[in-house]
Amino acid sequence: MPATHSAQKSDFARCFESNKISAFAPFHWLALAFRDMARAPILSLFYGVVFASIPAAILWFVYQSGSHLVILPAAVAFALIGPAFAAGLYDVAWELEKGHTPTLSHSLRSMFRNPAGEWGFAILLMVIMVVWMRLAALVHALYPNVPNPSLEELSAFLTLGSLIGGVLMVSVFAISAFTPQIMMERRVDIMTAVVSSMHAVRANVPAMIVWGLCIVFFVLLGFATGAAGFIVIMPMLSYASWHGYIAIIKTKRPRHYE
Repeated sequence: MPATHSAQKSDFARCFESNKISAFAPFHWLALAFRDMARAPILSLFYGVVFASIPAAILWFVYQSGSHLVILPAAVAFALIGPAFAAGLYDVAWELEKGHTPTLSHSLRSMFRNPAGEWGFAILLMVIMVVWMRLAALVHALYPNVPNPSLEELSAFLTLGSLIGGVLMVSVFAISAFTPQIMMERRVDIMTAVVSSMHAVRANVPAMIVWGLCIVFFVLLGFATGAAGFIVIMPMLSYASWHGYIAIIKTKRPRHYE
């Protein structure tokens, strides 16, 4: 306990306290996200189109590579780097929370509220994405070089791939669930945001499992629609993430927007 207390009081790598929430709270966040989209439809559409271009590029890469085996790591990669570039949408939700009218210029400026932290974190996620892609390529070497391989022949490939992917997804989800929101609003260092995010996830495992499954479902749905679905999905997930941050990370004053 003393060590935890001192970490929370230091100027570096503090840990913001978190609330305990219901396992099904993420569905409430999604409902609030739809409300935010209705209140800021033009901005939501603008960012949705911008974000849809990212998975569209991934699908183009999949098509050019001629291998369906890169679809899963590409989907995971998009899920990893997406939050780092959602600062503009977080700002829209934040402005609505404060009762302001969100604007494009204000949301774009939000990307530079904490440039060292936000862009440093974006670079970190992109590095992890590259590592994941390289690991996927190595695992692909285990894919049986025979037509119509049996499940037994695929076992080594599927087992190792699932193990590596699962560990990576859980780890990155824990460090990124609330890190971008914390850095944007509170302008703290990366370590403080990451430690706080990991603590919040650990304190709310059931809700985070539900939220993670929601993200995976919508990301896969977006790819299933040829990336067009991301025009709606990305603003929705970003707004919902902001509401999750509001609900979980404690503040000195009640926010009255949960």
